[in-house]
Amino acid sequence: MNYEETLEWLFRQLPMFSRTGAAAYKPGLQTSLDLDNYFRHPHRKFKSIHVGGTNGKGSTSHMIAAILQSQGYRTGLYTSPHLVDFRERIRIDGRMIEKDAVVEFVRKFRESGYQGHPSFFELTMMMAFDWFAEQRVDYAVIEVGMGGRLDSTNIITPELAVITNISKDHTQFLGKTLTDIAREKAGIIKTGVPCVIGEAEGEIKDIFEEKASEEGTTVLFADTLCPLQQCNHAIEGGFDCSSPICGSFHCQLGGDYQKKNINTVLTALYEMRRIGIDIDDEAIRKGMDDVCGLTGLAGRWMKVSDSPLTICDTGHNEAGIRFTMSQLDKTVNDTGGKKHIVIGFVADKAIDDIIGLLPKDATYYLTQASIPRALPVADLQAKFHEHGIEGSIFQNPKEAVDAAWNNASESDVIYIGGSTFIVADYLASETQQIKL
Repeated sequence: MNYEETLEWLFRQLPMFSRTGAAAYKPGLQTSLDLDNYFRHPHRKFKSIHVGGTNGKGSTSHMIAAILQSQGYRTGLYTSPHLVDFRERIRIDGRMIEKDAVVEFVRKFRESGYQGHPSFFELTMMMAFDWFAEQRVDYAVIEVGMGGRLDSTNIITPELAVITNISKDHTQFLGKTLTDIAREKAGIIKTGVPCVIGEAEGEIKDIFEEKASEEGTTVLFADTLCPLQQCNHAIEGGFDCSSPICGSFHCQLGGDYQKKNINTVLTALYEMRRIGIDIDDEAIRKGMDDVCGLTGLAGRWMKVSDSPLTICDTGHNEAGIRFTMSQLDKTVNDTGGKKHIVIGFVADKAIDDIIGLLPKDATYYLTQASIPRALPVADLQAKFHEHGIEGSIFQNPKEAVDAAWNNASESDVIYIGGSTFIVADYLASETQQIKL
């Protein structure tokens, strides 16, 4: 098979949660352990940092990877989902896995005689680990897919575990309450492996402390340590920051929610230094200043047009939407214009509470992504109508954005989001104009 045929096989033959939802969800580690044994434990051949949490784990993973890379470590990065190119999931020093390597791994797997039936996520995770081992990375930053305790990636024993925060998402799998979700996320805390928590209070904090105690390890709370002393919007975009960890620095990422992620990353760096990982101040400054360039991060409060100002963001649960709508309000107040919101969701998302966070003074362009799991746009319109919000229907994100551009004045702001896959479809349609 060539590369395109290999991708078709991966997407069509293996259960893929991001496309089909619950039918592809396989809780438990046995298949991952079996694959790991079959491929001779590739994750044992490199050191790793494990990053979980509800929101911000992707940005946090990319920032840590950019800093390790800037220090001169050969750095692997495994994240999900991808936006445009499958190979975004698997990178070394910012470079996506080669197409030939994808083809070769799938060929090796299909011809191996392996009798198991891995999911898309389980097999692509093993592809990443196998490639990282083959390419002899020093460190790999591994983002948890869903939850933690039963997530496929939880077969690794990292140098450090990071959990960004806890909020409601994937409640049909992780539990209905924040404490249930926290217990699942806490599952990546392992014996003797220090852990950094970005945000936690009350019962949530107690859960992490109890788990760390059970495992005989330490837990450090970023919102207690607070290493981020100043963080102000920079004229050129992003934030100008200062910290006793590394002095003054600029962070390229510009969403307001990134302030908490930056604080988490700085706390992780403090802990990484404590356990003997060599990271100097200049590497931190360089990595933070060019996160996107070094790692290929896209879709986080990402500006895709200046006139009218057009922003896309992959935040897709209550906490993520709350942050982005707050920043949208601030942005529109600065421009003096109006809000135009291009939005769609997946069908298995409980969106009533999310719709309640959306502004009533915006013009809505309702659409759906090109995946089977997408909520049909007619159903979305009906749901919005129940909440007293009217919106026009468009069959795909590009048509919706084009309509918003036609309607918007130069002072208006267009926001594209609701689902990661709405952003992905739009960016895929504009790859000639937008550099990822």
